[in-house]
Amino acid sequence: MVKQTLFVTLNALAAFAIGFYLWYFVFRTSENTIVHSIYEGGPLVVLLIMIFVMLMVFVIERYFSLYSVAKGKSSVQIFFKKLITLLQADDYDGALAACDKQRGTTANVLRSGIERYNELKDNAGVNSEKRLQMTQSAIEEANALEGPLLERNLIALSTIASIATMVGLLGTTIGMIRAFAATGNVEGGVIDATALAQGISEALVNTAGGLLSGIFGIFFYNFFVNKVDAFNYTTDEATIEVLQILKAKEGN
Repeated sequence: MVKQTLFVTLNALAAFAIGFYLWYFVFRTSENTIVHSIYEGGPLVVLLIMIFVMLMVFVIERYFSLYSVAKGKSSVQIFFKKLITLLQADDYDGALAACDKQRGTTANVLRSGIERYNELKDNAGVNSEKRLQMTQSAIEEANALEGPLLERNLIALSTIASIATMVGLLGTTIGMIRAFAATGNVEGGVIDATALAQGISEALVNTAGGLLSGIFGIFFYNFFVNKVDAFNYTTDEATIEVLQILKAKEGN
């Protein structure tokens, strides 16, 4: 929990620094009209850049966690076939070693159940039904611990998508207020075209920035939610299969 809080804090501080640097030192001084127009979006652009950078960091973290850490060392299907063969041969130590080698969500959950069963299988004081119940409890406990690791930062992605849209809308509103103020400040019957253009530019830049982060945030949130569901489904299928094998060994 402490590491997660530190990660989010450092992410926010670094993102803010990047946002301010780009807005003030890059966009403000750029001779490119389009790039300089981003500076005209006002100070809220710093917040929008900060939000976008944080979003990308969370996306990279989730991608690495799900495709490298949670998946394990090799194909889950190949690992599971090997594991089933070892369990059917009563090679529980080999099954535990295979889980240690594979790692990842599915392997960690299965390892907890197999380890518990291996500890109880020669215990004459525990009957067959109790042994299976304790094995299933170990699997459920491990699954409960792995679940939050898979879903970590998904709420952050969803929240960022919502906040980005609201910040963009706020910038749009402020820009339009300035634009209408320019139309109301008429001297000699001539509207201040520069002030009007700056107001409209601010509104459009903030709208674009808010929509960009919002679209990316929603897309990646749904993408990773589907991946987490796939991991959970694979783990559930694997645990059911392992429990069926153990039940068959117990004669149930």
